[in-house]
Amino acid sequence: MSPATPLERLRARITRLGAPLCLGIDPHPDLLPEGLPRSIDGVETFARGVLEAVGDQAVAVKVNIAFFEAFGSEGLAALERLRGDVADDLFFILDAKRGDIGSTAERYAEAIFGHFAADAATVSPYLGEDAIEPFLAFADRVVYVLARTSNPSAGRLQELMIDGRPLAEHVARWVAERWTDGRAGLVAGATVPDELHRLRDAVPAPGFLVLGVGAQGGDLEAAVASCHGTLAPGLVSVSRAIAGASRDSDWRQAAAASAWQLRDRMRQAGATLGH
Repeated sequence: MSPATPLERLRARITRLGAPLCLGIDPHPDLLPEGLPRSIDGVETFARGVLEAVGDQAVAVKVNIAFFEAFGSEGLAALERLRGDVADDLFFILDAKRGDIGSTAERYAEAIFGHFAADAATVSPYLGEDAIEPFLAFADRVVYVLARTSNPSAGRLQELMIDGRPLAEHVARWVAERWTDGRAGLVAGATVPDELHRLRDAVPAPGFLVLGVGAQGGDLEAAVASCHGTLAPGLVSVSRAIAGASRDSDWRQAAAASAWQLRDRMRQAGATLGH
């Protein structure tokens, strides 16, 4: 029998597979392999094919909802079918980066945790706890709050110094101090490894969802070293370096091979660190 809560399932799968590899699925129609239509049919075929090829090697899957929402009702139906493919013990994150006033956040949470039955969601902290509490009202579900992201212009706001600390650290400390049961984690970028390490030193408890490894050039070893918290396990998400390993007819095999290599590197990094 699988452990009862999503975090327990995640911890058990990390222990079994030996690496915190999270498969990111961001299927942009312009980047689909040759032979697949640039439509929701191609997006769905690709997303479900990558999940089938790589799912056994990952401890979690993070699906970006935007690449399905863009196709309207057909896209959401495809997302429902993809969700149905996810194994019961595979931690499922819906990457939606929601953040709005309480009543709206309640409906976002109902869509993500109710309708799509996600284990976790990404959320924005900009509106304060009003935007986060409705998600945590769902028993045992997990949120990853944006702190220091991996995109090029992230530092414009996230590195603003306030009382001697960058804004990202203020967000991280607020999350760690306000929600102490392990269900509130943080999104952090491996593209800024020094800041990633500093963020971990500042808040030892929350699990991190670390982005930017692979196509964005993030530091894999720093990601593995910093992802796990004392309260919750962490994840290192990889999207294009796996899903985009080939745009030819061998894209499934190439994705599986890339995932195996990344998982092996993460295991070696974890062994070196004693994780």
